[in-house]
Amino acid sequence: MTKRRLFKGILLLVTLCVVYVLYLVFLSPRTNLQPVYLIPNDAVFIVESDQPVKAWQTISDGEAWGHLIKNTYFSELTSNIQKVDTVFKDQRRLFKSFDGRSLLISVHMISPKDYGVFYVLDLKRMAKLNLLRTYLNTLLNDGYTLSKRTFHEQEIYEVFDRKNKKTMYLAFIKNQLVASYTHTLVEASILQHHQPVIGRNLDFIKVNQKVGYEDLFRFYVQYAYFDDYLNQFTNRPKDWVKQISENFIFSGFHIDIDNTHITAEGFTNISEHNEAYLKALQQSGKASRTATRIAPDRTAVFLSYGFEEFDLFYDNFETVLQENPERFEQYKDGIEQTERLLKIDMEQHFFSWMGTEIAMLQLKPTISNKPFDMALLLKAEDIDNARDNLDFVIRQIRKRTPVKFKSVDFKGHTIHYLSIKGFFKMLFGAKFEEFDKPYFTIVEDFVVFSNDPNTLKSIIADYQLEQTLVHSKEFRRFNEQFETASSLFVYANVPLAMNNITAMVDAPTKIQLKKNEDFLICFPQVGFQMSPKDDLFETTFITRYEEADMVRANNYFKVESKKLEVGPGKNVRTDKNDPIDRIFDVRPIYPSDLNAKSYTANYKDGALKVKVDLKDGLKHGRYIEYYPNGEKKISGRFKENVKTGVWRYYDKNGSVQLKKRF
Repeated sequence: MTKRRLFKGILLLVTLCVVYVLYLVFLSPRTNLQPVYLIPNDAVFIVESDQPVKAWQTISDGEAWGHLIKNTYFSELTSNIQKVDTVFKDQRRLFKSFDGRSLLISVHMISPKDYGVFYVLDLKRMAKLNLLRTYLNTLLNDGYTLSKRTFHEQEIYEVFDRKNKKTMYLAFIKNQLVASYTHTLVEASILQHHQPVIGRNLDFIKVNQKVGYEDLFRFYVQYAYFDDYLNQFTNRPKDWVKQISENFIFSGFHIDIDNTHITAEGFTNISEHNEAYLKALQQSGKASRTATRIAPDRTAVFLSYGFEEFDLFYDNFETVLQENPERFEQYKDGIEQTERLLKIDMEQHFFSWMGTEIAMLQLKPTISNKPFDMALLLKAEDIDNARDNLDFVIRQIRKRTPVKFKSVDFKGHTIHYLSIKGFFKMLFGAKFEEFDKPYFTIVEDFVVFSNDPNTLKSIIADYQLEQTLVHSKEFRRFNEQFETASSLFVYANVPLAMNNITAMVDAPTKIQLKKNEDFLICFPQVGFQMSPKDDLFETTFITRYEEADMVRANNYFKVESKKLEVGPGKNVRTDKNDPIDRIFDVRPIYPSDLNAKSYTANYKDGALKVKVDLKDGLKHGRYIEYYPNGEKKISGRFKENVKTGVWRYYDKNGSVQLKKRF
């Protein structure tokens, strides 16, 4: 009788325990928190997945990940992620039970040069079981110690790794497990979970709702802190970095990854205080990009703005400007001053001929040691109308300013000088301040501008040789993955852009970039596209992986130096088979100022190497070349780029060794 009562008592106790567990898991009132509510407000990036195990398998099994983790620098950056991968492989059965539970990972700047990573895992009703917290010990071996402390009435568990001397901090907040190697992030999460910031931000909610829950995971960018993230790599942040954080609010993407491609599709919203052209673009439709017909295949960065028609875009641009009366008055004053000075009508002589596309090119130089060349392409609705109106403006500049530059012909194209200081910055904002008093020429139905006439010459030469993006098989194949029409399209050839990237960063980052170049160029092409959708921008980002050796072997990712024939340039009386003629066969020069009266070049130590008189960018007058010790090497005269008169060759002591009359 006693045994039967004891058995019934035990059975009743077990039943009650089971009922209690079932109640906790299935029937108790829901007090769940959304995981995004626990993300500290200063997140730069947020990654979200409802199938974290499957998503991680997809990433870690890919060729790109396998390639990158072989790199020392990248391995250091991802060491914590790789530890998670090791634990995942060791405890695969355990972690399988977490699929179907939301995992969020966010990145936060914790100092000007360092960032921390924060994790949130939705445990759902499992979090109600105190046994789950004690299960932490089963994941730890003798290499770890577990302790806990209280912070604002919330327990924080500290897992100390004895080998690496690092501590991971964890806390159970209602149905969520939060964790980080940075204790301040866990504490920030605890402090704000009653009054969440990002999760209740209307701009984030708008993007989040549009992105939905497609694919294995989603990715969000908060631009308010994006410049802080980029500034860790440089002590001289660029203006465009600040413009990104001021112009955009959030981007959200759903991500698709295959063996070689990463595709992100989603939405972006823009700030009310953004550059006016962005808001104008959002209201002006889109257009097919055709500047790829002109852009050389050595283009490192290609940026194209498209709109249904320029008049619509510019009307919207002015309407947006009027929202800031002070700024609008400055803009109108600049226009009126230019019109009064030159006696021109901006609407008639510029806006009347503009078409549906504005493109900016960052080019790998072919004849200089600069990090990059810049060019601006304006598509013309009627190229003859554009030519006539620009000719009128040139005549007015010559009449009403001291500038007396004579246009230069190059390979059938005329290069002019548009001496209007700050013209494009005045029209379209700071984004275009690179083009101050530019030269320009016409190629097909595009007017092409650059501050350096040699950039225009190289573009003309590449165009005539059909060495442009539209003729590149690699670019066409990559470009086909995007919509043909857009409001904004950005393309980067990463190997060609390396010089520019290196020029932007600080010394330690520059050393790392050079050392790890192969692990950057294995993503040789990157594309980004935006098109208006409701009151947002529909946004697409695509990149692809290719083995670095294959990238280096592909001529498309290389640039060879070129010698451009400048002006009449070719002296037909020079015989390169004659050893004396070879001595006097001086190297071509590429003056970047066609109004300059002379040109000089120096040795690396600063000593003068060449000095020559110029006229309209051509060698015209006295020419002297020097030895490194300062003595003359060659002297003579040019007339319109052709050698003339008696030329002399000297030894290093200044004695004449040879003479030749041209």
